[in-house]
Amino acid sequence: MAGDGEQLQAHEQTYHSIMRLMRVGAIACFVIALIVVWLIAP
Repeated sequence: MAGDGEQLQAHEQTYHSIMRLMRVGAIACFVIALIVVWLIAP
């Protein structure tokens, strides 16, 4: 079909953006957890 290549390209772009967002979110959660542990530690 003619539109399959375009749909696949759009899907790949969406996939890569979501993976980038999850990577940034995981790093942010890690940094926040480190700050919380640092604040709680005596």
